[in-house]
Parts: sequence; C-alpha cells; structure tokens
Amino acid sequence: MAKATSRHSGDLEKEHLLPSAFADWFSGRGWTPRPHQLAMLEAARAGESVLLTAPTGGGKTLAGFLPSLVDLAGMAEGDASGARPWRLHTLYVSPLKALAVDIARNLEQPVAEMGLGLRIETRTGDTPQARRQRQRTRPPDILLTTPEQIALLLSYHDADRIFAGLKTVIVDELHAMEGGKRGDLLALGLARLRTLAPGLRAVGLSATVADPDRLARWLVPQPPGGEAQARRIVGAPGAKPEVAVLFSDARVPWSGHSARHAVGEVMTAIRAHRTTLVFVNTRSQAEVLFQELWRENEDALPIALHHGSLSVEQRRKVEAAMAKGALRAVVCTSTLDLGIDWGDVDLVIQIGAPKGSSRLLQRIGRANHRLDQPSRALLVPSNRFEYLECLAARVAVEEGALDGEPPAPGALDVLAQHVTGVACGPGVVPDRLHEEVRSASPYAHLDRQTFDRVLAFVETGGYALRRYDRFRRLKASPDGRLVIASRGAAQAYRMNVGTIVEAPMLKVRLTKPGRGASAMGGRMLGEIEEWFVEQLGPGDTFLFAGEVLRLEGLRETDVFVSRAGGAEPKVPSYQGGKFPLSTFLADRVRGLLADREGWGMLSPQVEEWLALQAAKSVIPARDQMLVETFPRGRKHYLVAYPFEGRLAHQTLGMLLTRRLERAGLRPMGFAANEYGLAVWGLRDMRRVGMDALFEEDMLGDDLDAWMAESALLKRTFRNCAVIAGLVERRFPGREKTGRQVTMSTDLIYDVLRQHEPDHVLLQATRADAARGLLDIGRLGALLARIRGRIVHRPLARISPLSVPIMLEVGREPIYGSADEDLLAEAADTLIAEAKG
Repeated sequence: MAKATSRHSGDLEKEHLLPSAFADWFSGRGWTPRPHQLAMLEAARAGESVLLTAPTGGGKTLAGFLPSLVDLAGMAEGDASGARPWRLHTLYVSPLKALAVDIARNLEQPVAEMGLGLRIETRTGDTPQARRQRQRTRPPDILLTTPEQIALLLSYHDADRIFAGLKTVIVDELHAMEGGKRGDLLALGLARLRTLAPGLRAVGLSATVADPDRLARWLVPQPPGGEAQARRIVGAPGAKPEVAVLFSDARVPWSGHSARHAVGEVMTAIRAHRTTLVFVNTRSQAEVLFQELWRENEDALPIALHHGSLSVEQRRKVEAAMAKGALRAVVCTSTLDLGIDWGDVDLVIQIGAPKGSSRLLQRIGRANHRLDQPSRALLVPSNRFEYLECLAARVAVEEGALDGEPPAPGALDVLAQHVTGVACGPGVVPDRLHEEVRSASPYAHLDRQTFDRVLAFVETGGYALRRYDRFRRLKASPDGRLVIASRGAAQAYRMNVGTIVEAPMLKVRLTKPGRGASAMGGRMLGEIEEWFVEQLGPGDTFLFAGEVLRLEGLRETDVFVSRAGGAEPKVPSYQGGKFPLSTFLADRVRGLLADREGWGMLSPQVEEWLALQAAKSVIPARDQMLVETFPRGRKHYLVAYPFEGRLAHQTLGMLLTRRLERAGLRPMGFAANEYGLAVWGLRDMRRVGMDALFEEDMLGDDLDAWMAESALLKRTFRNCAVIAGLVERRFPGREKTGRQVTMSTDLIYDVLRQHEPDHVLLQATRADAARGLLDIGRLGALLARIRGRIVHRPLARISPLSVPIMLEVGREPIYGSADEDLLAEAADTLIAEAKG
C-alpha cells in the first residue's frame, strides 16, 4: 500500500508536513512522498474535504490515511499519562469486505515499522459479534468498515459517544458506491455523522472517475439552494496498461458465455505468469471456469476460487494465500476487482466482455500494482459479438476513456430505512432531520412534502396500512421526538439493515454420504439461492465451491451435501449480479461494427462473419439501427440491432409485441441479448412501417398498460419493501423463506395499488423499475437516436448477423458442455441457411 516515488529523499523536514518518524520511514526506503500525498496533508491541515483521483499504484490509499496517521501520532506523543483513550479517529469505508481486510493488512505494516502503536480493526458482516460489541465500547483509532456497519452503529443510543471524536471519513473506490442505493445509504450516514461530529472531513479515493465534479459534490454537505464541492487533488498519471484480445485458434462460439473453447489458451497464459487473476462476470461462470481450468491443469498449479457466495473462511483462506504469493491463479468475480493490492499479480484475464471501460480499468489495475509498470490484461471473448465489445473496450482503455451512467435522485426506500435507524437511536425531530437529509447530495432536492410522506410511512405504514399495528414503527416521546415503537422493531431494523437484497439463500453444509436431512452441523461451504435448490432432488449433483457435490437432504435453511463424482453436474444460477452493457461502450461497439476498414483488428472468424453479413444483408452505420424481417419455418421474424444492452432490449421487446398484437400480426414471443432482439409471430412482418413501430410514444400508454399487467413491478416492490423495512427477512426465530416474503409483499402490493396508488413505496418501485429492470431512460434515448435512421431489410431467409440472437429463441437451459454442443449444432444449421 505504501507506494511513493522511488527517487532519493531530500530534506523532508523542510516540507513542514511530515514528522521526523514519517520522514525517516520514507527516506529509509529511498522514497519521496508524491506531490498528491503532500497535498493531502496540506488539505487536512486546512480542514478541507478532498476528492483524490490517482492511478492504480500511485499511493492513493497511503495518501488518504497519511493525514490521520500524522494526527494520531501527534496525539499519542502529547498524552502525558501514556494511557491513550479508546476513541475513534478515522473511519475507512470500503465497498468490499475483502478490500477492507486487505487495506487493514497493508496499513498495519507502516504503522508497526514507525512504532506508532495505533489500534486498527475491521468491522464487516463477517466480524464476530463479540468483537463488534466490544468496538462500540472501546473503538479503535482507525476502523475499516462498510456502509451497512456505519448505519448499524448510528442506530444505537450511544452513537454520539462512539463518533464524538471522529475526525475523518475515507471512502475508497467512491465511484463504485456513489451511484446506487449503497451510496444513498452512505450519503445519509455521512450527513448524520456530521451532526454528531461537527468539523468532520470526508476524503474520497478513486482511480477511475468519469464525472469528478459529481463525486466532489457528494463528499460535502450541500447548502440549501446551492452547491458545494470538495477540493480536488489529482495524482500524476502512471504507465498505460497493456491490453490484448485473445484470437483463439479454436472455433469461436456464436453464443454462450463460458469461453470453454479458449480454456487451454487461458491455462497457457497462467503458466507463463507468476500470479493471474481470472475475472468472470457471474458466480455461475466462476464455478464452471474453475472446473474447466482444473481439467487443463496438468501441472497441478495451485488455483483457487473466490466469489461472494463462498463461506467467509474459504474467502479469507484464498486471500491470505494470495497475499503470501502461494497461488498461481484465482478465478474470481467482482469480489476482488476494487483496490485489492497483491504485488505478485502480473496478469489479469477477463473472461467474456467487460460491459464497461471503467470496470475493465479497475480489474486491469490489479496486475502490476505499481505506478511505473504497465498493468497487463488479456481479454477472452466468449462469443463472436463479444469480440466487438472487447476490442471497443481495449480502444477505450488505450484512450483512457471512462464510462458512467447519469445519477438518480436519492431512493425513498433507503431514506425510509435511514429514518428508522435514526428513530432507533436519539429519535427523529422532523425539521432537523429534513435539513440534515437535504445536506446529503443525493437528497439535496428532496421537498418537505415527500419527506413527510416517507416519515408517515415509517410511522404508521401509510394511509392504507395504518390500521395494522405490525406496520407501526414509530411513536411520539414525551418531548415530541419520534422514537422507535418497540425493542422488537429496533431489533428487526438492525438485523435487516442494508440495501443489498439478494434472492433467498440457503446454507450449504458438507456431510457424509447417506446421512440425508438427519445430518447435524457440518462445515459450511457457502450459500446458494433457494430457487435453485428447489429444482433438485436427493442424489442430484451440482457444482459449488469448486467441487462436485451431491444433494443429501434439506432441513429448514440448511442444504446437506457430500462430495461426489459424476458427469454433467448442474450449475447454481444466481438471479443477480449480471452487468449491463454500458451506454458508452455500446456506442463504441456500433462504431466498430460500422468501420469496415477496422475489421482487420478482428478475429478472422469474426471478420468473415461480418463480411458475409455485408454480402447477404447490410451493415448499419453508427447512427443507424438495422431491422431485418424474414420467414423461417412456419413463423415470421423481426430482428433489430440497437446494441443498447439486454435490459433495454427486453423492455423494447415487451412493447413491440403489444404493438404488433394491435396490428393483427399475432406475435408469439421475443428473445433478447446484449446486442439485439428477435420478435416472432404468425404473420409476415416485412411490410410493417418501422418508423411508426418504433415511435417514442410507446413509452407512454403502452408502457403504462404493460407495467400494470406485469409481475415485474411486484418483484421490484418486494425489494423496496425489504429495504424500507416494511417486511423483514431476518428475525430471531422467525426467519422467512423467499416464498413467505413473496406472499407478504404481493398481498401488500395489491392492497396499496387498490387503496393508495400514490403510496411512497409504489413511487419508489416505479422509479426502480424505470431505472433498473426496464432501463427506461436508455430506451428513450435509443428511440430518439434512431428516429428517421432505421434501415429495414426484408430478407428471404435468416441473416448471418441474426444467428447469435436467433440461438436465444426458444432456448431451454441445459447444464454442462452439452449446452454448448447443442448451441454449436444449431448455429451450424442457422449459418448454413443464411448462406443460402
């Protein structure tokens, strides 16, 4: 972590910023503090909040902590009694548990070497309860934690004592949290901390920032009717990363995401490097790829698996082995893509398209974590369309171009959770709390009427639910404050705090064969989603934690398994965690597709495919959208290529089928991937007026009518209800299954829609659906972009470009290599048809 320039030290005392112990520590390593590290000390001396953007390996984390270490060292020297009080000085906030643990490990080294004697601890959901309890009464000097743990600490009556001496909050990888609900929760927590600790400084750290002004506003309190920004400090640029795209010698699949065709080449790359991080985009991919690599691992190289559903013991074991340099490769998900500093990592492999240039830069930065050495990465496309995306991402990285989505107003379900937390502690004074909440950047424009509606919801459940005592969470105290209604309500809040709502999970425990559900205990391997387990029967096998496991039995929330062999085990599928293709990268892909002169950069197989498309149909220009219509079998197809990501395409498909139904064309269904969508029906669609079909007015009545009929809003409401605390997942002795939560929230949803359609949770649900599951803003931008620029090609048969999308039509998931064999066979048939 202690990165600094390797130039020989000058007289650091002349800087009047570093105490002698720090100056000696730098010079003893032949280092000179970097300018941005000294600038951070100057800002701290002036009491300024700061946004520091510096490249990976530029000593960014040390720069963030340096003012706190200097201040704490001075406080320790000035304590004549020699007994230092238990007082929290600095909070470090991480988006990942693994990052907090890694930073703590790296921070302890310079602290020990300088003999500062500071107390440094971590606090995450993995921290034992006894230690978390002790941290309230005897807090360390520096606490490394997560947004959820800050919210939890703020909910206690002694929060003012815990945070009274707090001087600094450091938010690492700020860009990764700021734009979502975790960022909203943290912003509200910072606003509360400023009330408890006036003069608090906030420090934001990030290597990749698309909109620095927005992040600089997020860090500081916003004045009524105005804007304020933190000071910006920018580190010197580092060496440009070196990114290659694998042109596999094997046949490149038309569809699929496993990259099985390239496993041998990936293993060759692992053998040629000291330590490799192999990133995938989902936990399912991680399990499959880990097994495939072991089959190719003839040298028995130490390779590990790391993702968020594995047990904490397993994850910590892998992290410790990586820190010691004992592993040659780790197959991992986003659990390791932010800020993890392992110096022995000299290659990052990205399996599948990265979906965004900023995410790719973050992952690449894990290799050669040094400012003066280039990070090296290998992108391995899983299918032919992904070659376009990977090349577009490589060009973006070479240019240093970053992507980012526009901000959304602060979420109301998160605000409801925060109000409950404040009520658990000192209680709510509405006027003061509204002012405090508006100081948080995401809620700067929150009007009083909306705030009062949220407050009323937390207090009584709202107009339609106020007759039911179970929804009353607040009561008035004698002095006029609103406080939590009962100890049970406070306990429910603390057990369910946070904004990450995953599908219901069951614990996987290892037992002996034949024990069945009568097994007791057993080592926990991790967690899998309840809906996946419901598809299994005793004796079925599946991949998990890098092993083939046999289901022995179920009991309550435990799944008992034994080790097994056998071919074609099923793969746990997780409903969350899929990354959408960024708007920025989608535009780059359209540009690459349209640039025939640039096709020479592509794999020969992909170049041949696009040339065949140009001969049989057309390649659209960058600002155009191609629509192809053709008959196949006894059905008629319409295939569009917006290149706007799966979410926008799925919503577009839903709306197109409604319009085609009204036109009497009898649509039967649609399928979508990241790059396009196909709609099929019983009537010929070659004479459809495409400009009218894709009119922007489909986002009006058509969208409202579809949403009213869809079950999607119920699923979205379920998440909002859990976050807002209307329905709790966890409570001692009353753990709810996913089905129980669904039944509860579906019933409440129907009541609110009928009796209080403007309820604040329905408002939050519609906002979530529009931004997340439906991507309405992006779809609206697409429809505006293609107005007057639709290229329609009526064809006699399927086109080459449509083959990957047509493979999605009517596809049933089949686990294991048989799935890709069937896809390859189907693709051969389709491309033969396209060639005529």
